[in-house]
Parts: sequence; C-alpha cells; structure tokens
Amino acid sequence: MKEKSEEIVRRIRVATLPWTAHVTEKKMFGGSCFLYNGKMCVGETKERLMVRVVPEKIDELMANPHVSPMDFTGKPLKEFIFVSEEGFDTEEKLQQWIELGIEHAQFKSK
Repeated sequence: MKEKSEEIVRRIRVATLPWTAHVTEKKMFGGSCFLYNGKMCVGETKERLMVRVVPEKIDELMANPHVSPMDFTGKPLKEFIFVSEEGFDTEEKLQQWIELGIEHAQFKSK
C-alpha cells in the first residue's frame, strides 16, 4: 500500500473510533474498507474515499466538485461515491463522510 493511502486508512481508523464496537476493516475494491455491523460504509482506494450514501442524499452530494460516481466497470455502483483528497483534507470533512457512510449502514440494517 502506498504511503498516502496508508495515511488515509489511518485517518479513517481514528475517525471511526466512536463506533469501534461496530466497525471492522476488510480488504475490498482494491483498498481498505470499513464495515459497520457487516455493511460496507467507507473505505480508501487509490487515494480516494469510497462512501456509501443513503439514496436521498446522492444527488445533493454529486453537486460537490470533489465527488464522483464510484465505478469500476464503467457503470456506477448504486449508493456509492468517490471523494477526491480535496474533499476530505481536514479531519472535520473526513468525519462528515464517515458519518454519511455509517448512516447508510444503519439505514441498510433496519
């Protein structure tokens, strides 16, 4: 794993500390993913965040210049987005993405 990717994963680990009892880490999508109660919520691949988002927030988030659809095959994955480094360059911004991912996992767990 590249140094920058390792740093992003370390930051995600710190940001998910409030949910330690529910969060596990797993290698997926060519990077490190974090699962909340077994549901993928956030991760890192190629120095970008991967975030799962509840459907009603996708359109609003796609207006952010640092957000793009998450696609590996040319077809966007439903309820997944990529966030470029500029979109999580502070711990506060990273925390917002983590909370969106956890919100999705909680939504899917209902």
